[in-house]
Amino acid sequence: MIMRYKEYPPWKTTQSPSSTMSLAFCGSENNSSAYNVDQGVLNNGCFVDALNVVPHVFLLFITFPILFIGWGSQSSKVHIHHSTWLHFPGHNLRWILTFILLFVLVCEIAEGIVSDGFTDSRHLHLYMPAGMAFMAAITSVVYYHNIETSNFPKLLLALLIYWSLAFITKTIKFAKFCEHGIGLSQLRFCITGLLAMLYGMLLAVEINVIRVRRYICSNDPREVKPPEDLQDLGVRFLQPFVNLLSKGTYWWMNRFITTAHKRPIDLKTIGKLPIAMRAITNYNRMKAAFEAQKTLRSPNPQGSKAIWCTLRHAFGSPILLSSTFRCLADLLGFAGPLCISGIVHHLSNENKTFQPQVKLLGVYFISSQEFLANAYVLAVLLFFALLLQRTFLQASYYIAIETGINLRGAIQAKIYNKIMRLSTSNMSMGEMSAGQICNLVAIDTNQLMWFFFLCPNLWAMPMQIIVGVILLYYLLGISALIGATVITVLAPVQYFVATKLSQTQRSTLEYSNERLKKTNEMLRGIKLLKLYAWEHIFHGIMEETRQKEMTSLKAFALYTSISIFMNAAIPIAAVLTTFVVHAYLSQDSGFSPAVAFASLSLFHILVTPLFLLSSVVRSTVKALVSVQKLSEFFSSEEIGEERDKCQLPVNIDNHSKYQAVPLKVVNRKRPPREEWNHYNSLPGRQVNITEGEEYCIKIRNGYFTWTPDGAPTLSNIDIKIPHGQLTMIVGQVGCGKSSLLLAALGEMQKISGNIYWNSMSDTELGEDLSTETETAIDADISQVRGSVAYAAQKPWLLNDTMEKNITFESAYNKQRYKTVIDACSLQPDIDILPHGDQTQIGERGVNLSGGQRQRISVARALYQQANMVFLDDPFSALDIHLSDHLLQEGILKILREEKRTTVLVTHKLQYLPHADWIIAMKDGTIQREGTLKDIQKSEPELFEQWKTLMNRQDQRLEKETVTESKTALERKNLRRAMYSREALSRADEEEDSIESDDEDSLSMVLHQRAKMPWQACCKYLSSAGILLLPLLVLSQLLKHSVMVAIDYWLAKWTSDAISLKIEAERNNCSQSQECGFNHSSYSMVFSILCSLGILFCLATSIAVEWTGLRVAKKLHQNLLNRIILAPMRFFETTPLGSILNRFSADLNTVDQHIPATLECLSRSTLLCVSALAVISYVTPVFLISLVPLAVACYFIQKYFRVASRDLQQLDDSTQLPLLSHFSETVEGLTTIRAFRYEARFRRKLLEYTDSNNIASLFLTAANRWLEVRMEYIGACVVLIAAVASITYSLYNRLSSGLVGLGLTYALMISNYLNWMVRSLADMEVQLGAVKRINGLLKTEVENYEGLLSPSQIPPGWPDQGEIKIQNLSVRYDSSLKAVLKHVNAHISPGQKVGICGRTGSGKSSFSLAFFRMVDTFEGRIIIDGIDIAKLPLQTLRSRLSIILQDPILFSGTIRFNLDPEGKCTDGMLWEALEIAQLKHVVKALPGGLDAMVTEGGENFSLGQRQLFCLARAFVRKSSILIMDEATASIDMATENILQKVVMTAFADRTVVTIAHRVHTILNADLVIVMKRGIILEYDKPEVLLEQEDSVFASFVKADK
Repeated sequence: MIMRYKEYPPWKTTQSPSSTMSLAFCGSENNSSAYNVDQGVLNNGCFVDALNVVPHVFLLFITFPILFIGWGSQSSKVHIHHSTWLHFPGHNLRWILTFILLFVLVCEIAEGIVSDGFTDSRHLHLYMPAGMAFMAAITSVVYYHNIETSNFPKLLLALLIYWSLAFITKTIKFAKFCEHGIGLSQLRFCITGLLAMLYGMLLAVEINVIRVRRYICSNDPREVKPPEDLQDLGVRFLQPFVNLLSKGTYWWMNRFITTAHKRPIDLKTIGKLPIAMRAITNYNRMKAAFEAQKTLRSPNPQGSKAIWCTLRHAFGSPILLSSTFRCLADLLGFAGPLCISGIVHHLSNENKTFQPQVKLLGVYFISSQEFLANAYVLAVLLFFALLLQRTFLQASYYIAIETGINLRGAIQAKIYNKIMRLSTSNMSMGEMSAGQICNLVAIDTNQLMWFFFLCPNLWAMPMQIIVGVILLYYLLGISALIGATVITVLAPVQYFVATKLSQTQRSTLEYSNERLKKTNEMLRGIKLLKLYAWEHIFHGIMEETRQKEMTSLKAFALYTSISIFMNAAIPIAAVLTTFVVHAYLSQDSGFSPAVAFASLSLFHILVTPLFLLSSVVRSTVKALVSVQKLSEFFSSEEIGEERDKCQLPVNIDNHSKYQAVPLKVVNRKRPPREEWNHYNSLPGRQVNITEGEEYCIKIRNGYFTWTPDGAPTLSNIDIKIPHGQLTMIVGQVGCGKSSLLLAALGEMQKISGNIYWNSMSDTELGEDLSTETETAIDADISQVRGSVAYAAQKPWLLNDTMEKNITFESAYNKQRYKTVIDACSLQPDIDILPHGDQTQIGERGVNLSGGQRQRISVARALYQQANMVFLDDPFSALDIHLSDHLLQEGILKILREEKRTTVLVTHKLQYLPHADWIIAMKDGTIQREGTLKDIQKSEPELFEQWKTLMNRQDQRLEKETVTESKTALERKNLRRAMYSREALSRADEEEDSIESDDEDSLSMVLHQRAKMPWQACCKYLSSAGILLLPLLVLSQLLKHSVMVAIDYWLAKWTSDAISLKIEAERNNCSQSQECGFNHSSYSMVFSILCSLGILFCLATSIAVEWTGLRVAKKLHQNLLNRIILAPMRFFETTPLGSILNRFSADLNTVDQHIPATLECLSRSTLLCVSALAVISYVTPVFLISLVPLAVACYFIQKYFRVASRDLQQLDDSTQLPLLSHFSETVEGLTTIRAFRYEARFRRKLLEYTDSNNIASLFLTAANRWLEVRMEYIGACVVLIAAVASITYSLYNRLSSGLVGLGLTYALMISNYLNWMVRSLADMEVQLGAVKRINGLLKTEVENYEGLLSPSQIPPGWPDQGEIKIQNLSVRYDSSLKAVLKHVNAHISPGQKVGICGRTGSGKSSFSLAFFRMVDTFEGRIIIDGIDIAKLPLQTLRSRLSIILQDPILFSGTIRFNLDPEGKCTDGMLWEALEIAQLKHVVKALPGGLDAMVTEGGENFSLGQRQLFCLARAFVRKSSILIMDEATASIDMATENILQKVVMTAFADRTVVTIAHRVHTILNADLVIVMKRGIILEYDKPEVLLEQEDSVFASFVKADK
């Protein structure tokens, strides 16, 4: 058409206006042979074309009434997702053939229009039938889709008739072409043949549907049931079930994403995973592949190779499909440069017009070469190529990520199975830590997932590079190789930079971990820091650690900026060298806009795989390392495997219990609720049958060890545990009591001997045993043991509600539950919790005290109905009253009455008279076994020793406990903690939502969700400083301006070169004449612009990273300053985890993620803006079409951002329970295996994995949804820009160089549009971190200033230790009530004062008032003549000493823990340690005072830690010491030492003791009894004891 217009413009034709405007189906020329039927109607081309219209009219006429009226009634009665049930055979093939048909029909329409352009009148028959066919093809697929989803197969008859008619008519036309000698050289012949073939194939597909479904000519039509997933309305991830068009465009996500804008996405919204994608399905697939490996290669394949082979067999097929799509997409990507080259070439003045040679049947026939010579045709083909390329690319991404997610789920399930069989010694001896296992799950499985995502690049990238270089060589010749060499030479540099980047990231991570560890320690010990005035010390330590991290971050920022710089600069350098060389080599020939801009696009394509190469190689290396780690983990020792090597098949088969997961959960055999009334009266089992059967467990000649090579931990163990009785195991610390329990459970490695379990112990378990037991204990154990209710020494809790922790997967029985709660005295604690027993108690029970955790752990053991109960030192963290209550109500009542065999490890020797059987241990052996009477007779010395150690006779607990107990203190702390959490949750709610009326609140919240957090963005950028921010903005603007200038100059250069060449040819100049083109001035300007571009690339990359560093440093500094100086009230009302998250996840986002996202966002946005500006400059008419495209973009990004943020948060939030479940399982492995609950925990794991995977899949689908739409909009931009620039060029003589420039930039838009929106969505999520940090920066700090200057304070103050308290009233906060009211007291120098009282009486507040940790709003405290309110806080707190209830040690040396200020000599430190009875302990350690203390002081016992705290207080040499319930968490022996030390070492100092056990203050000089914030009694203890009605006397009486 264009050729004809260029040769014969309409206004120059000689025909009359009427004949020019006339339209006729067969044309209106006078000499037309269109109406000639002399040789038969079928030999008339126009008639044959008219005949071809008949089938299409038939289909449109038949289907429209059915579509719009009849198909609405559904015949399928099954309640399914109707719009997704695809149940006709050949479904995908039909869609593929229809897409091909539509494309060929577009080509036929275009061919008809182009052919018609060479004639003088319009021949509608050349393109109208094709247009009708196009409409019919679209109607056919819409009709088919509705028939299929409505399950009306008989209505497919219309399509059968249509395909038959279309096939017949096309075949007639094809036959007639053959008759008239029209062959392959004519495009219309090829198109007709192709259409006939496509119609034939679609007819075959239709016949196949009839054959399979038998809906015609059969009395027995085949019924098809919908897939199980579609019958489950909970399955909302529909990608596997929708039609091909919806699959390719993610159309099914539309409703999901638009709904997200109306209400937030949660787990309920995204529903369940389809069965094929569930972790269990993929695990079974991987297991089957592993089994296949076993049969093929070796009976027991191990190592990395076996894992890789398994993964290839299980997940290789989808990766192959993804790679195929990727290769197709990459090949189609080259259509852009080629089409640009063709369009610009044919628009340039050198293009010669032509007239088709072939005219048959009255019309012209053109060849494919002539067809592709039309610029409009190339524009349309480019549009289709882009659509197809983007669709294939996104399909490749989706399949690869989906496969990676499936693989991750399978490996996580396999890791979990391995954990369940892991040998305990691996864990306890440090060969495998919980952290390492969590790293396998959190990091290595994700590394493998990302490797599978990048895997298709391994094949696609080499192909892309080879094809790109070949095309460049074809366009530019030898100079292309020079440009390619520049890119190739710089690629290793890029790889080197990427490697260094990875290394610095690792070192940054190490420093970050170190900083977080110190931050965690600082926050956990913040009360001690403030009381000891050590804030400045720890602030310095934190700053020092942060400085190391910042050094590493600077290196990270440097390499990142180099990487960004090279990404931007390498293409410029390659283009510069290539074009300058080409300009001089070509000598005016071949240097045209067509070549230049096609080459420019090719360079952009070529650079991408070379940059990706470093990521792919790095990912591959990481995947290899991860598989190696997984291989080592999978081959690590399993429980009991040293005796039973052939056990693996048993364990693998056992995983088949997973297959029940999709079905309903099996109802375990448990006593129903109504039977509970008779529970206590169940008859005990009679066991006095034979000697052997009276015992539940017997161990004979047992030698057990934790390490295979180590010495036995337990030697010569010969014991029996009597059935249905209470057995107590006693002995000194470290004698092997806990190890004995674990040995009986099969957790230790047995060197020799036998363990016998009496099968009678589990007769009630029934089905529970058969379904859940794994043969995990050694083969020579006589009977496989059943479930054992085990309460470990270190309580293990789930991150779940209190109720779930107690019932522990068992059926809830109200009466039993209440009895257990009462026995463990948990009701008062439950009453304190904000949601009762439905309160989440935090991971590892972090928001509970040791005693509360211990009681919940014991309650779990009591609640379970296992006949065997192991209690490992359950009284260690409980006070005496609670211990007595638990023994009486729990152990002696519940367990004994139910005739349950109970084994109790204890240090409480006063309970021995209650034992039916006693096992005394010493140094890993059994010292004595028998009843208490037996031991009294045979071992009188041992019995006497026990008697001495008993501090009091065992007696019934008095009903009214009036003393302050440790439990009461725990409840007080719990109440404070829970109040804090409630306050925080309210504060969070206020922060995240806007206060408004009820009816407006939802809409306001939704409005907030849709808004960008501009305030946080301003805060981030303003933190960069006045200098950096303008530099950042200016460098970005200048860089993109220069980039546009480079391309514009290239357009001018090439246009001028081609114009001069044409002019020279027209004037018949020879090369030697002066009309030759001078490239030097152009190349000089081009070189200068390119150099400037490279410089600005460097400036922008450095500016962005520098800004990021500056902000990161400033935010951390401000945050640390605020937090460390915040009042103690802040820490009591803010969860530790919340503060720690600001320092960890949020600061990591600020440190590493925001700069990269900011760079990507600014680059992609400015590229899109500059591209739109260039296109608008080239063709201003483009601005009209820009409006609807911009509106579409706006709404797409608006909906996407909200959905993406929700899904991103959901992906993160579902990962936490999964990782938490892994760490919980590792920590509670012994308990889970003791209970035999492996299968139940596996089920939970699968639920968590599937929840995480479904969130990841939805996030992936949402990203693909966005990218497909943005890239389709980009393709529309290219089409509009191409058509507009072609039209401008034809009629307004637009320079071909500018056309090339416009098209190149249009192609760039399609690449960067989705990056802009993705970066915007990422930035929105990441700015949330800045917003949260900013929230903490508003925290008010304590007033550290004092009224007295340092010179006014005596250097040795306080030297006497005299304390005067005058009318003192204090409160925790100005909004709270007073906790001390008008208190008056006088403490003389050197006096020992004891303070006691019930919970909430104000004792702790009394001690905190000395340090001004609470708000003193009335009265004053005068110490040695100075009012403490006038002192600077630092001075006050540094001159007093305190020992807290919870001993706090920091990681570091012993020297640092005793004297962090470094003021004391070694002699002073040794003296303090000697006084605290620790000198011998420290002397024995390697390094002495420089020996390391692990985090939390875990390498010392609780008692030793408390003694270290005493030594620390002594080192201070202050004349006033406050002991705040310092003996609450230590045993009696250590307490005696402590009291003795205080009385001697602190004889000349004032000591204020807040009493936990009243007997500890009987020797005090003065006793203060408090009640509700006032002093009730105030006198010497002996005076108060003499008064029978005194409260103190009643306390002492109760404590005896």
